[in-house]
Amino acid sequence: FGTLSYNVVAAQMGRGKTERILAQAMANIASTLNKLAADNCQYLSGNYGFISYPDELTTGSSIMPHKKNPDVWELIRARTNRLQSLPNEIALMTTNMTQGYHRDYQLLKDVLFPALETLHDILKMSCFMLENISVNPDILSDPRYEYLFTVEEVNNRVLQGIPFREAYQQVGKEVQEGTFHSDRQVHHTLAGSIGNLCTEEIKKKMEKAAEAIE
Repeated sequence: FGTLSYNVVAAQMGRGKTERILAQAMANIASTLNKLAADNCQYLSGNYGFISYPDELTTGSSIMPHKKNPDVWELIRARTNRLQSLPNEIALMTTNMTQGYHRDYQLLKDVLFPALETLHDILKMSCFMLENISVNPDILSDPRYEYLFTVEEVNNRVLQGIPFREAYQQVGKEVQEGTFHSDRQVHHTLAGSIGNLCTEEIKKKMEKAAEAIE
């Protein structure tokens, strides 16, 4: 609102556009949270076991006594999917109308305001869940993840002077013969890599973005 909308037609045609832009921003946030929820559901499952949560944040199965269902993340996943449909819903509600005011626009409040509250609740619950997450520090000692380190082994041999193609073939042959073994040690220093996550730098970027909003 830095200046006036001098043209009446332009002002009228702006109806619904602000709501759609807001909905698109919300859908982008929902998309990120959706992937977070999906990852948690997957990594909590028995075939992964990367993470776990306290019993009070999971529910038991009605038929399988050993099972712990990630209900919170499943509901977050579903609600974020619904939020991602919001821009399209608003676009359809504001289509096929001539310029000027139409009573149809009143329905924008019905979908937008509850969605804002839903997104706020999702953010709060996501933070709460992550505050109670437990990560399995020994998961990579499982034999099933032995081949996770094949690229590391190829790289180590290249650093020792073996040509890449030869090192690649050596490791591939060992995998086929079932003789491949790795020390499972990773010493990366590249910014953003597993050995240098740059969490402080990411935190500063997030704080800077939050300051701009405030």
